[in-house]
Order: sequence, then C-alpha cells, then structure tokens
Amino acid sequence: MSSIIVYCIFQLHDMAYTEIFSLWAVSPRKNGGLSYSTADVGEVLAISGLGLLLFQLFLYPLVERKLGPIMVSRIGAVLSIPLLSSYTYIAMLSGVWLSLVLDCASVLKNVFSVSITTGLFLLQNRAVSSEQRGAANGISMCAMSLFKAIGPAAGGSLFSLAQKRQKAYLLPGDELVFFILNVVVFIGLLMTFKPFLALP
Repeated sequence: MSSIIVYCIFQLHDMAYTEIFSLWAVSPRKNGGLSYSTADVGEVLAISGLGLLLFQLFLYPLVERKLGPIMVSRIGAVLSIPLLSSYTYIAMLSGVWLSLVLDCASVLKNVFSVSITTGLFLLQNRAVSSEQRGAANGISMCAMSLFKAIGPAAGGSLFSLAQKRQKAYLLPGDELVFFILNVVVFIGLLMTFKPFLALP
C-alpha cells in the first residue's frame, strides 16, 4: 500500500508539472514566462518525447538492473529538485541558448519523471505475489487516476496564484510555482525511505 501512495504523490507532481510547463512557456516575459507560441511549446515537447523514447528503450533497462527500481526513483527525484529550481533562470535566456537549454531541461525532467514512475511501478509489482498483482494494479490505477485528475487543476490554480504575486517579497511569481513543485517532489522522495516505504 505504501508504494501506491508514493506512486500517487509523484503522479500528482507530474500532472501539475505538465500543466504548468505549457502555461509558463506561453506566458509573457514580463510575468517570468518565455513568450513562446504553442508551436514552440509543441517543438519542445516533441524533442522531449524523442529523448524519452530513446532513454526508455536503451538506457533505463541498464540503469534499473544496475541500481534497482527504488534507487533509480530516488536519484530521479533528487535530480529533479535542482532542475526545477533552474527554470526561473532559464527564463532569463534568449535566442538559441534558450531553445537549447530548455530542450535539454525538458528532456531531463521527463526522463527523471518516467524513471521515478517506472521504478515505483516495478517496485509495486514486485511487492505483491502474482495472485495479488491484478488487484494491486487495479487499486494503484484507481488511486493514481484520482491524483492525475487533481494535478492539472492544482497546477493551473498554483500558476494563476503565482501570476498575481509578481512583486511579492518571498517567492515572487514563478519562483513560487517551482518551489511548490519541488516541495511535492521532496515529500515523495522522503516517502521512498523507511519507515514509510516497505521494501519487498
């Protein structure tokens, strides 16, 4: 059961990030965004998808066999935190540098997210006997769907709040958004350790 809860926390984060990324990219530069068009956002997401496909096909199986699913998930979570923190600084770039750095950051973020999700899914499947696997996956998918439904609404609301806080003294504008996303990742990371997560 504990692996299902951790899985749900990271799914909430992923859906909120997915919602926020597009809103942040198309928002005006004066509000901390990138002033991208929807075509520009689509290009970044397409490059991320290609990078993610290559990673899942060729690198993830090797890394998972070497480190194990829970360690891969922990590493993905730890590396996501400084990456998300850098997004407000990425918005200060322009031209080719912005495109290059944003494409790399987006690929890395998606690789980390999928590494976390895949690692937790493997852990969950290994935590139960084969007779209980169907029931465990059913419960997991139901709970995860609920968290995935909450994610976009929470992410959109958070982004809207941040847009109203451009002149705030503490965590102005988009800094608040990426800070809250990091808090969710950190909570998920803490939940991958004992005593919360019982390893099989």
